[in-house]
Amino acid sequence: MTSAPARVPAGFQTGFAVRPDLVVEAARADDVRAAVADAAGRGLPVRVHATGHGLPGAIAGGVLISTRRMDSVEVDPVRRTVRIGAGATWGRVIEAAVPHGLAPLNGSSPGVGAVSYTLGGGLSLLAREFGYAADHVRALDVVTADGTPRHVSPDSEPELFWGLRGGGHRLGVVTGMEIGLVRAGRLYGGSVAFDGGTRNGGGHVIRRYLEWTRTVPDTLTSSLSALRYPDVPQLPQPMRGRYVLSVRVAYTGSTAEGERLIAPLRAIGPALTDSLREMPYAESHTVHNDPPFPHAYYGDSVVLGDLDTERAARVLELTGPRAPMMTVVQLNHLGGALAVRPAVDNAVPYRDAGFLLRLLSPLDGTDVASVRALYAEVTDVLAPLALGRSLNFSFGGGDRTEGFHDARTHQRLAGLVSRHDPASLFGGSYGVSRDGR
Repeated sequence: MTSAPARVPAGFQTGFAVRPDLVVEAARADDVRAAVADAAGRGLPVRVHATGHGLPGAIAGGVLISTRRMDSVEVDPVRRTVRIGAGATWGRVIEAAVPHGLAPLNGSSPGVGAVSYTLGGGLSLLAREFGYAADHVRALDVVTADGTPRHVSPDSEPELFWGLRGGGHRLGVVTGMEIGLVRAGRLYGGSVAFDGGTRNGGGHVIRRYLEWTRTVPDTLTSSLSALRYPDVPQLPQPMRGRYVLSVRVAYTGSTAEGERLIAPLRAIGPALTDSLREMPYAESHTVHNDPPFPHAYYGDSVVLGDLDTERAARVLELTGPRAPMMTVVQLNHLGGALAVRPAVDNAVPYRDAGFLLRLLSPLDGTDVASVRALYAEVTDVLAPLALGRSLNFSFGGGDRTEGFHDARTHQRLAGLVSRHDPASLFGGSYGVSRDGR
């Protein structure tokens, strides 16, 4: 273990200052235990940092535990499981699993920390077929606020096992996790993009997309994104300076059936780009092509029971070409296996949701107050359909903790926190995620 008063590990999120009193570079679980015990003894709050994607906001004071060196990945192809260290990224897990014809339930970006993402629920590329990543967790190793290392499973610590899967980092520092893998050596996927800048172009595309989602099987997972691309030479020519709506698809069935299922999408109109194809799972990151470089951003989300065309079109109007700042809108189609509670229940909320709307705005030249004002307009439009917010997709809004869980789940989690962290070592009121995925 190494520690320093000022040296902060570089993270993916660059929009918020990170100035802890002490940084602990943990190499093993015992380093985490020692750091937590020392922080508790001195009354210092503890935060966790793996890759820094999910930084909830500025950090001042306290102890920052960096887990990036704890990046071990061990696949058991017979049991179809993987044991991952707290700092391992989804990319490393995919690399270890695919030679066995297996895949984790990873998110769209291979650079995200796998453990932290799973603790928040974990919405994967194959989510409608297999459910949340948290549903597949077999066991966890965690250091609780009293400095005790615990092996948490359905048999050993059933209540902690429930809360850690979907409750975030509020109950302790997870140092390792065993999670199930699925058989998915290849998939049919990619994206098809349309020009949304023509008269009612965006409204037309999202209307057709919403209609299409009512017809697809649970084995097909998709999302729609909308953003105004800058006119810069680094981008592909068809995207430069355009307002683009893209539908992303991941499907583990045959390519022939995939082609049949997406035919209504291609019938929407002329495509700017079309990358739908059969691919090895190792190339699954190309479905979304998330930016791999660190940058400054603010983001939030709305979990929706359903979504109608009129409200969806209004969201695009607010966030589209005439918006005061660039805003990436992503609409994830939920349902399917996401609506089914696992055999061993967990704290992932809102199983009855139909869609997740995500908003993300770069902060270069844009202040947070302006972004929040725009997001407030969007959430006002969606309020009649809103169930809550997603713990995985709140970036920079650490002072807003409401809505991450339904009232019943929140109350049960609060009870767990009062028992395991009465001094609020890992956060204030329940819902604050000191997670730097």
